[in-house]
Amino acid sequence: MTVVAEGVETEEQHELLARYGCDEMQGYLYSKPIPVADFEGLLQMTSFSA
Repeated sequence: MTVVAEGVETEEQHELLARYGCDEMQGYLYSKPIPVADFEGLLQMTSFSA
């Protein structure tokens, strides 16, 4: 099972969740909501290697 925390807004929240083994996190700490077109542009600029 993969655990995803939503609404992470502070480093303290991130650290606590990581300490308890949370696998993935999302929220304002990482990025404010952006339009889909802007997100797609970011993905095109970023290269991911598998």
